[in-house]
Amino acid sequence: MENYTYNSFTLQLEGLNVSENFLYPTFLFFLFSYMFIMVANVGITVLIFIDKSLHQPMYLLFCNLPFNDILGNSLLVPRLLIDMMRPPSERLINYYECVGQAFTSHMFGTCSNTVLMIMAFDRYVAICNPLRYAAIMTNKMVIKLTASAWGAAFVLVSILLGLTIRLNRCRTMIFSPYCENASLFKLSCESVVINNIYGLTFTVVLFTASIGSIVLTYTKITVLCLTSNSKSLNSKALKTCSTHLLVFLIMVFFGIANIALHRFPQYSFYRKLCSVLFHIVPGSLNPIIYGLQSKEIRKFLSKSFKSIKTFP
Repeated sequence: MENYTYNSFTLQLEGLNVSENFLYPTFLFFLFSYMFIMVANVGITVLIFIDKSLHQPMYLLFCNLPFNDILGNSLLVPRLLIDMMRPPSERLINYYECVGQAFTSHMFGTCSNTVLMIMAFDRYVAICNPLRYAAIMTNKMVIKLTASAWGAAFVLVSILLGLTIRLNRCRTMIFSPYCENASLFKLSCESVVINNIYGLTFTVVLFTASIGSIVLTYTKITVLCLTSNSKSLNSKALKTCSTHLLVFLIMVFFGIANIALHRFPQYSFYRKLCSVLFHIVPGSLNPIIYGLQSKEIRKFLSKSFKSIKTFP
């Protein structure tokens, strides 16, 4: 018979169980990935703010991505690294810390979608309505779009976690490498039908809105490019849209893979690994993809390296 511990504030994380042969390589991979995420995303954010030539709506909206990557990995990866070096019985976490980690994790996933949606709108205006771009994409509009992306994510995730917090807990084991909403409401012995319905609705609405907005804007951009004989327009559309689309596809791939693997308990290790990579891979690739694509960022970096070489 299962032993129940009601409303305990000390929970146990299952963590990511890696065999001894792969423990240190996996640990080093996550460690260096985390260090790169912090350095690259902080660096590119600072770069955009100090270089006046980058004070454009596209780059100001892009700043939301590195900030989201920093936030989403800061509370997850360090704790994961610590737990990997601990025996399973010592992977304990406070309930409130667990809720905070779950909130941060879901904010990361939701903001990844909402931020890419407002960036798609920016690219649509820039390519399909270039003459009115400056009038539409003002600083006020950038602030409104940013606030709407983060505000919508905050409301949706707050409701998601609020429905879970109301439940009484009778278990203490989190079967995941980190805390998330599903692992939290599974601690309860009460009915979680409402949680499942809202969670499913939340996921469907979010993915439908993000994929729908990307398809709609990119369809209009594609139609414009096909009907236009302007090579410069087609080149501009290809450069900016390919970057944005690649980041979106990476995020969607890991998000869908993580959700799909929940349906196959026999692949629990791969599900856990995929849930961690959902945070690490986009956070590592976003600054590289946008940094290499942006002519302005490449110019600034080349100037900086030249000045460093000539300084002695």
